[in-house]
Amino acid sequence: MAAATDTTTQTVSAGMELAGDASASPDQAAAKAVTKRYDGLVMVRTKAIKGKGAWYWAHLEPILVNNTDTGLPKAVKLRCNLCDAIFSASNPSRTASEHLKRGTCPNFGNLSKPVSSPSPISTSLPNSAPPPPSHHNPRKRSSSSAAASGSAPASSYSVLPPQGVLDPTRFCGGELTYAAPAVLTQQPHLMLSGGKDDLGALAMLEDSVKKLKSPKTSPGPTLCKTQVDCALDFLADWVYESCGSVSFSSLVHPKFRAFLNQVGLPAVSGREFTGSRLDAKFEEAKAESEARIRDAMFFQIASDGWKTKNAGGLGEDNLVNLTVNLPNGTSLYRRAVFVGGAVLSKYAEEVLWETITSICGNAVQQCVGIVADRFKVKALRNLECQNHWMVNLCCQFQGFTSLIKDFSRELRLFKAVTENCYKLASFVNNKSQVRSSFLKYQSQKYGYTGLLRVPSMQDYEMLNFGPVYVMVEDILSSRPALELVVLDESYTLVSMEDLTAREVAEMIGDGRFWNELQAVHSLVKLIKDMAQDIEKERPLVGKCLPLWDGLRAEVKIWCSSNHIDEGPVEKVIEKRFKKNYHPAWAAAFILDPVYLIRDNSGKYLPPFNLLTPEQEKDVDKLITRLVSREEAHIALMELMKWRTEGLDPVYARAVQMKERDPVSGKMRIANPQSSRLVWETYLTEFKSLGKVAVRLIFLHATSCGFKSSGSLMRWVSPRVNMDKAQKLIFIAAHSKLERRDFSCDEDKDAEILALENGFD
Repeated sequence: MAAATDTTTQTVSAGMELAGDASASPDQAAAKAVTKRYDGLVMVRTKAIKGKGAWYWAHLEPILVNNTDTGLPKAVKLRCNLCDAIFSASNPSRTASEHLKRGTCPNFGNLSKPVSSPSPISTSLPNSAPPPPSHHNPRKRSSSSAAASGSAPASSYSVLPPQGVLDPTRFCGGELTYAAPAVLTQQPHLMLSGGKDDLGALAMLEDSVKKLKSPKTSPGPTLCKTQVDCALDFLADWVYESCGSVSFSSLVHPKFRAFLNQVGLPAVSGREFTGSRLDAKFEEAKAESEARIRDAMFFQIASDGWKTKNAGGLGEDNLVNLTVNLPNGTSLYRRAVFVGGAVLSKYAEEVLWETITSICGNAVQQCVGIVADRFKVKALRNLECQNHWMVNLCCQFQGFTSLIKDFSRELRLFKAVTENCYKLASFVNNKSQVRSSFLKYQSQKYGYTGLLRVPSMQDYEMLNFGPVYVMVEDILSSRPALELVVLDESYTLVSMEDLTAREVAEMIGDGRFWNELQAVHSLVKLIKDMAQDIEKERPLVGKCLPLWDGLRAEVKIWCSSNHIDEGPVEKVIEKRFKKNYHPAWAAAFILDPVYLIRDNSGKYLPPFNLLTPEQEKDVDKLITRLVSREEAHIALMELMKWRTEGLDPVYARAVQMKERDPVSGKMRIANPQSSRLVWETYLTEFKSLGKVAVRLIFLHATSCGFKSSGSLMRWVSPRVNMDKAQKLIFIAAHSKLERRDFSCDEDKDAEILALENGFD
């Protein structure tokens, strides 16, 4: 009835539209309405065949019936393209149920050809003799009970003939007349044991049977084998290089499979990407890495991940990444080592030496040195003492971040601020009346509510300043709300009975408390920003002394602006500097042409005047250690010549030429490799000193490289095949280092989400 009503509505609408055209004759108006109805059915059928409509349009074709006298369209009919039967177009759904579903059509169950889109052009069919009367009654539909129509796919049936305009003389030479749908004979309502609720399940059953008989083919575009293979290769690369962010199980997600189907790609499974395809990708990346290492004369090993992320370092699993730094600035991933809990220095020493020998065999002098985030005192020093040509450094990123912990342990200011903030935050969070008042004013001021983040008791007692810094930030940002809280009536009532409430109120009203809080926050932020720059820029060893000098200058300004005594602060910095210092810092600073200084005569000379007397001695000692005994005196003579003559001004300016970084906006050395290349190509008279210079000035001062993400640790577990895990990590790390992408996906996502929320 719904379809019949829809047809009536369309007819009435068409009639109203034609009534407005006063110039059209009644026959022309009727013909126009019929044509409009025909065009509408053709459009519906075309969409259905493409998969966006009812299944029966694959077999029912709209046709026009012409008036034999005027030649104008007279009526719209439906023709079954399986048996050429003709029906009224008033209710296509009912026609499909009676003619196709109930088995009246002799050919419906015996399909052989696939369907294609019909031609939208109408053509006239030639007259033909009337069919035998036993097949079809032109005055009545085939009487069958209606069945629930399924959604069988249109793309699994046969090619349709073009739509046509029917000549009525084909059927008995007279007008075609049909009984109205309302008077059709219907069978009694189908009775099911579950009642009317069974009708939906029955329709699903019939639909499932149809799908099994005629499996649905992909509606997406058709791709050749080469295109499919190429697309799957790109997909595999993306999955491997995602560092675990994309799980293999997500490849069988229904939505992802629907996407693949839509673009014409076959369904894939996680097993396909962890078998031969993974092995091939690993071998390809490994071969490329090995070729680059063989092409270089020497290298440096970088080892990152020994340092645990939490303060205690107990019970935490770490992934140690071992990377190879080449003289041309390229970093290549070597392997991952999975360690759990506390790690002994001896074990770290064995891992590092094993990595070196696996690369160069017995020619261990190709390894110039190691940079690591831990074990400077024992493992790195032992390897350096046993192999005189090696220069083993501690990571400067770790050095700067450790300085924050030093301040929190040794500066009275940090201890006082930590205790006061802990008392304030704990009281506000735990006292119900105060907490309610705080959340109320917080909502009024900022439009959101949230408790102050308080470090755990373990972090507080172990002076782990990371969580403390978060608490300090929360309190600073909540200052207006906290000041309103202590002025609230409810707080006054609480403070009458609670000593802590009075102390907290006094603290919040004291300007000195906020000044000290701001001072601590600004100093920590200063160091964290410098450490972040070190992590991003990955400076070379010659940059170490300027970095610490820059830190001292910034801290001196901080002390002056906050009226804080410089002595204790400088003492803490000097203590950390000595722990991190290596004689190679001074030697590289002297030998790297980037740091040459132009004197009054126009010469570009090494900056010996910026070194302390002890550091000058360190330069001599290191150079003599890195050359053979026979060359030691020659190297020192060449060092004296370098000190007095320096570098040709033209070459010096070329090495020191800078350009603006398009991302950060900072000025950077245009060609970082020029420092080493000048020694190898122009300063050839310094034979012994040149050997030291080219092996020294390319060394990295940080172990930062491939940054492991939390999702990557899913690959490293007892349930995962460790060989496969090593291959997956290698492919991911190799790709990121090749793109010089030293960031972490979690950090990128956090930055994107922060920008989306309006924070910049």
